[in-house]
Parts: sequence; structure tokens; C-alpha cells
Amino acid sequence: MSDDKQPVMTDIAALKTELASEIEAANDLQSLDDVRVSVLGKKGRITAMMKTLGQMDPEERKTTGQALNALKDEIADLIKSQERALKKQEMDQRLATETQDITLSPRPERSGKIHPISQTMEELVNIFGAMGFSVAEGPDIEDDWHNFTALNFPPGHPAREMQDTFFLPEDPSEDGEYAKKLLRTHTSSVQIRHMENNKPPYKIVCFGRTYRSDYDMTHTPMFHQMEGLFIDKGVTMAHLKGCLTDFVRAYFGVDDLPVRFRPSFFPFVEPGAEVDIGYTKKDDGGIKLGKAPEGQEQKWMEILGSGMVHPNVLKNCGVDPDEYQGFAFGMGIERLTMLKYGIPDLRTFFECDTRWLEHYGFESTNRPNTNTR
Repeated sequence: MSDDKQPVMTDIAALKTELASEIEAANDLQSLDDVRVSVLGKKGRITAMMKTLGQMDPEERKTTGQALNALKDEIADLIKSQERALKKQEMDQRLATETQDITLSPRPERSGKIHPISQTMEELVNIFGAMGFSVAEGPDIEDDWHNFTALNFPPGHPAREMQDTFFLPEDPSEDGEYAKKLLRTHTSSVQIRHMENNKPPYKIVCFGRTYRSDYDMTHTPMFHQMEGLFIDKGVTMAHLKGCLTDFVRAYFGVDDLPVRFRPSFFPFVEPGAEVDIGYTKKDDGGIKLGKAPEGQEQKWMEILGSGMVHPNVLKNCGVDPDEYQGFAFGMGIERLTMLKYGIPDLRTFFECDTRWLEHYGFESTNRPNTNTR
């Protein structure tokens, strides 16, 4: 290489060192891009040197051009390498300092409501539980013995007719009348099963679905009942009256609610009594439970049936009626619910209308006061 070519090559080597230092010193992407433009841009230093090649002789132009192209490639590689490092550094910093909420907004959901039937059952358990009653259960599909015969129903009783009771095909493995299967018409059958499988005394309440062939504004083919049984030595009608009086006053929340007992007949009790509660009519056509003010007529409304357990029922369950006696009572849960919460039509309980449940339902079963909606 001639002496006049040496300065050009020296300038290229010096420029390489200078540019490498500038690239390394760039501490952000903007600074690095400024270096790139100042070196490789249209008016950059390497670009300016490339423009001088036309003034050189062929051999010098060849040598210098190769050197400049090599410098251009090396500087471009250094810029890319520094760019990757700066981007990684920037990402690491963002990951360490930034947060991004990637969760979706919750979809609006309607809160569920407790069905009035469930609410009433809970209230009844609370009231009778405080009196010492425990809960007993039994099957929905019963036989004739537990549903009728053991409860002192005579063979020709109207409840045994097909138009009143949902009978099922007889069990071919058994003989006789007791093989008949049916959907229970009352929860009294649970009392029979409990007395058959346990020794006295008994103090139970039982809840469940019952079935009768009827359907109108106040009757449905399926409805819910609650029955109670208290069998012990020395139990009298006075215990029955005290228990049920305390119950209706606690359930309806009226301390002086008038209660009367009217003689009535049920096959499984003797004597039997219907229990009525007092109310008065309001000016708007509604009713108000309680004692009638002076000068107003006291109205009465049937609320449940009761009586002293018939000796035949005790005998059928293996209990000596000369040693034990007691009382039983039963009520429709829908009727209690309709009276307390002003629900006019029994059929709406089973129509699965969420608007109805939104209006009459309850927020939670874990309320301190279950008598408050």
C-alpha cells in the first residue's frame, strides 16, 4: 500500500474505535438511534466517506471501499447488539416495576333467594327445637300399613279411594292389603315408623312432601306438611294446648294471639281438636291477626289439627297405652307461609317463576331473627 493510502486506512481504524465507544455509551434506544443516524444516515460519517471513493484511483477505491463496507457492517452489527441489550434492559425494568391487571370484570349475577317453604321449615325447626323436639324423616313412597291401617283408618275410609290417593302397583313379593304402595298422603306415617323403631318417650317433628289428587287455588297434588308427636307418661290435653298456643304465638309474632280448640274427628286421635287463631278484618279488605278491639267482631281461622293419640295407634306400634299417652298435631306448611307472608295463591309456590321468588324469597338462611323477611 502506498504512503498516500495509509492515512485513509488510519482514519477508518480510528473511526471504528470512536464509533464503537459511542455505541457502547448509548444508554437508551433514542441515544442509540441518534448514533445510527449520525453514522449510517444519508449525512452520516461513513456515508460521507463512501462518497469520496469516486475521487480515488481504481486500486485505492477498491481497497478503501472494502474497508468502508466492512466498517459499515461491523457498526451495524454493534448497533443491533446494543439495541437488543437495551430492549432487554428496558423489558426487565418494566417487569420489575409495572403491573398489568389482566382479569376480566365480573359478570353481573343475580343473588339467589331462599324459597318461602324452606324459610318456614327453618322457623318451625327453631320454635319446636326450643321446646325439645327433634326432627324425624321417612320415605315419600309408603305402604298401606304405615299410611292408613296403623293410623286407625278403617278399610272403607274415603282417603283410601283412588280419586284421593296416588296408588302404585302392588308389590308382587308380598300378599294381602298391606302390599299396596302409594305416595304418602300425610307425614303421619313418619310417626308410625319412628315409634316402631324406637322406644318411648317420643318427642319429634317431621317435615316432608305429601301427595293428594287435588288441584285448585288452595290445593295442589304435592304439598308440604309438618307433624308433631309427643308420647310419654302423664302427657295430657293441657300439654297439647300449651305447646300449640306457644307455637302459633311465636310463629306469627303476636304475644296475645287468641287461640281456641274446637272438637273435631281424626281417625288417629281421640279426642281430636281443630286449632283456630283469632283475627279481625281491616278496612282495606285484609286481615290482622290478634284480639279484636272492643266493639269489633272476633274472627277465627283454622290453622292446624291436633288431638290425643288414639290407643289403637299406640298398640299398632307396640306401645302400651295404659303406660304411655300423648298428643299429635299436623299442619300444611304452605298454608302457614301464605298466612304469614300474604301469598294469595298456593299454586305459585311450584311454578318456578324467578320474579315470584325475587319478591317473596329470603336473602339467607343464617339470619339472627328468622321471623323477619
